[in-house]
Amino acid sequence: MFEYEPLHADFGARIRGVDLTTPLNLDELAELRQAIDEYSVLHFPNQDMTDDAQLALTKQLGEPEESHVAFGRTGEIRHIATIGNVVDAESKRDESHPQTRSQKGNNLWHSDSSFRRIPSHVSILHAYEVPGEGGETEFVSQRAAYNRLTEDQQIEIADLHVLHDYVFSRTKVAPVHDHHAASLPPIEHKLVRTNPNTGAKNFYVGSHARSIIGWSGIDSRRLIDELNEQATIPEAVYSHRFSPGDTVFWNNRCVLHRGAGYDADRWWRLMRQTRVRGAGPTLDEN
Repeated sequence: MFEYEPLHADFGARIRGVDLTTPLNLDELAELRQAIDEYSVLHFPNQDMTDDAQLALTKQLGEPEESHVAFGRTGEIRHIATIGNVVDAESKRDESHPQTRSQKGNNLWHSDSSFRRIPSHVSILHAYEVPGEGGETEFVSQRAAYNRLTEDQQIEIADLHVLHDYVFSRTKVAPVHDHHAASLPPIEHKLVRTNPNTGAKNFYVGSHARSIIGWSGIDSRRLIDELNEQATIPEAVYSHRFSPGDTVFWNNRCVLHRGAGYDADRWWRLMRQTRVRGAGPTLDEN
């Protein structure tokens, strides 16, 4: 049913032949789930999306995840968030605005909500307005990177656990609100995750990965930095240049992503994002 075009040799597909703004039938939903497992990053061009349609699509895939920023700061439950600097039709936030500086944390390689006990499974991002220059989102596959490791390296990391810490990561870029920080204590995850549907393995690191349980800080950082570097070698990166109407999915179980940055003084950027909560804690996975 879907029409597929590869995005990168390791992962990713551009998909045509489906309208994401209307409810998917059972066959379409099954194919979408399979595509998420197989390709990890999916690009659907020319989608006439709305917030209501995006949230309905998210609910078809699973339980929507609440925004950790709104919940951490105020306790408010929001299932859709703005990525960018647009406030309304007449105003935007410039480079000096605290929220603009905070969003620059997204320019670090990360997996969405890896700092939560139950991390995100799928992120869905729709573009309404994009910068004329910059603003790309870059992706890499931690599954492909795991497969590039030697057998000895795979054995070394097989049973390790890693702490993911939002404050550790984001305070490198901008202060984290006290309420927000208190809501997100460091969380332990498996370093190697296995896709429950396909059996494919990947390591699970990124900028939120702070330290290896039971290891010294020096040894922890050596290993985590080496894995991050292995995943993000230039030839492994797919850079997506958004156009208005693009809807992009990515599988947070096995993908790292980052924003490429843009000049918020010059450009307007409006993206809307929802996330599908994972099935459970990574420590409960097989």
